[in-house]
Amino acid sequence: MPYPETFTGFQVNGPDTWLDFHKNEFQPKPFGDYDVDIKIEACGVCGSDVHTINGGWGEQKFPLAVGHEIVGTAIRVGSKVTLIKEGQRVGVGAQSYSCLDCRQCKNDNETYCTKQLDTYGAVWPDTGIVSQGGYSSHVRTHEHWVFPIPENLPTTVAAPMLCAGLTAYSPLVRNGAGPGKKVGIVGLGGIGHLGLLFSKALGAETWVISRTHAKEADALAMGADGFLATADENWNEPHKMTFDLIVNTANSFEGFDLDAYLSLLDVHAKWVSVGLPEGDGIKVRNQTFLTNGCFFGSSHLGSRKETLAMLQLAADKGIKTWVQEVKISKENLAETLTKLHKNDVRYRYCLTGYEEQFGA
Repeated sequence: MPYPETFTGFQVNGPDTWLDFHKNEFQPKPFGDYDVDIKIEACGVCGSDVHTINGGWGEQKFPLAVGHEIVGTAIRVGSKVTLIKEGQRVGVGAQSYSCLDCRQCKNDNETYCTKQLDTYGAVWPDTGIVSQGGYSSHVRTHEHWVFPIPENLPTTVAAPMLCAGLTAYSPLVRNGAGPGKKVGIVGLGGIGHLGLLFSKALGAETWVISRTHAKEADALAMGADGFLATADENWNEPHKMTFDLIVNTANSFEGFDLDAYLSLLDVHAKWVSVGLPEGDGIKVRNQTFLTNGCFFGSSHLGSRKETLAMLQLAADKGIKTWVQEVKISKENLAETLTKLHKNDVRYRYCLTGYEEQFGA
């Protein structure tokens, strides 16, 4: 097939015009021996995309095409690539590079590599070129961060798993979610609903914790064993010190009573936050942890090993992302990101229709 020298994407010029998308050509980084070029067919819309282009996460490098839940076809592989074959359906998540040589990389912790680079908004070393994301015709990625998609996993189901799914899956498996464990998922959004689906698939008793009962029916339809609404009086009392793990996916800390949430944890059980709300966050006091000696931490994405295992689990168990498909266009991007900013989504948007915009 004809091979593009440049890629094309929907970029924004800055936070003041973050809903004004421009269809531009851009130069990808030089093609390397370990690189894979992917013709994009679908891309999930992540909350990170909004926080990045609207200024919520601070200064960024513009113009920028965001999007890091990418599925497409590998159309070119470097001379030293062994993990991917040309013609394969593959995915790319939020990370596209790590050194693969440090202690972290050699212990399946490459997402914590000090040299890691994001799929969009990162500056490639020695080039000055800013990485561009999946609201584009193509993406160029190191093979380690390109993942074969199991045959029976639909493209639009798989795409949101590559960031939202992995963000939830990694802390679940690293902290023992499985049979005999009681797991709480705080927030039923893009990450939270996949956290619920994966926690259940791993065999854990899983409860959703939300502000109100508005999403209770959906949570139960996804298989939740129970639902707690923090707006209810004494909502935490019957469940104090009964949870083995709580994964917090909330995108806001407004009115967040951390002490009440942590009271749910058993002795030395863990609270893991994966959401990244805008603003200053919440204050933590040592007294909060004394009653049950619980541990408080965070988690960032996940390893290649975890990504492949997650995708296979989804394929084996028939896990289905609750996804709303949207054809990519300047107008649809503005509308979709506006809705996402208002949390008007059930529960992940996924962009399709790439050939209409970028050609076959």
